[in-house]
Amino acid sequence: MFKIRTFNKISNQGLSRFPAEKYTVADDISQPDAILLRSQKLHQEVLPDSVVAVARAGAGTNNIPVDDYSNKGIVVFNTPGANANAVKELVISSLLLSSRGIIQGHDFVATLGHISDADEMSKLLEKEKKRFAGKELYGKTLGIVGLGAIGSMVADIALALGMDVVGFDPALSVEAAWKLPGRVRRMESLEDLLGEVDFLTLHVPAIPATQHMINAETLELMKSDAAIMNFARGAIVDPEAIVAALDINKLRQYICDFPEPCLIGHEKVIAVPHIGASTAEAEENCAIMAVNQLRDFLENGNIQNSVNFPQTSMSRGGSACRITFTNKNVPGVLGHLLSVFADKNLNVIDIVNKSRDDVAYNIIDLDEHPNDEVIELIKSVEHVINLRLI
Repeated sequence: MFKIRTFNKISNQGLSRFPAEKYTVADDISQPDAILLRSQKLHQEVLPDSVVAVARAGAGTNNIPVDDYSNKGIVVFNTPGANANAVKELVISSLLLSSRGIIQGHDFVATLGHISDADEMSKLLEKEKKRFAGKELYGKTLGIVGLGAIGSMVADIALALGMDVVGFDPALSVEAAWKLPGRVRRMESLEDLLGEVDFLTLHVPAIPATQHMINAETLELMKSDAAIMNFARGAIVDPEAIVAALDINKLRQYICDFPEPCLIGHEKVIAVPHIGASTAEAEENCAIMAVNQLRDFLENGNIQNSVNFPQTSMSRGGSACRITFTNKNVPGVLGHLLSVFADKNLNVIDIVNKSRDDVAYNIIDLDEHPNDEVIELIKSVEHVINLRLI
């Protein structure tokens, strides 16, 4: 029986995929095999030694101490792309809000409650509507920083709206590149992109390399009538620099999902309360993906969409036993372990070994169950971090 501890409210569409005969799922389990969460911050949480995996129902993992968990052999999963459509739709709505005086016009109309005569109101609206005139998206240039699941979907819609699209992503994967529309012009640097765009949308993770990537210096490179949309992470933008640029008309508008005190009340800022992935469909998709990944890992040892371990998968054949183990990515560990099997006359049916940065992960199928002595010998091999018998 596997035990899963949950933090936050997880969609029942996902939780229902844990078979009751194999899993116990609750928010108060003391010795869980895995953690399932959304936005709960784990940096101050002391996890019991029983935990072998943490799955976040969402893309970002800045609420999880990933490096610490890597050193302990804990696999951290996320769900890239599961909420991409929800964020894409919010970005497209923000493009429209930033190009037309929709919110400003609404706020003006809301002040007219004292007028009871329809003709009087109509004449006033006709007189004042020029204050809220905007520009069309057609023919304008959208810059997308981060061309993954969300960025490529935004590019599709922007192209359909008749926009020119330029993109920058130094870490673009082969898989993401295949999904990217061919009409997107890829730029060699962020600086090259910023000078061309009328609208900028950000879709990169919050990592040291992206900390305040939009700052006073990079804002200087942009057109003075450009608008920025940030539905990725607050840390990738320097909010004080944004306000300063807005105040001197160096930037036309800033729309974000991450309100900060200096942004509140600014007439050129539209800030919403982190609702990018807050749709019923997105929450269901994220929960389903997270549960499926946890199950495949716990039941088969397979790893998909981990942020700290290599993607590793091996089909289950007719083996009597499967062993998985994590070790530091140094030479000789796998060879030492295989010699243990040879010394104990254990036949290896199949094996896969993958590495990522400082971590190596292994799946081994055997034709019989190893005894306790063999298990202890494996655990004692230098640089082995943890071992599971499935």
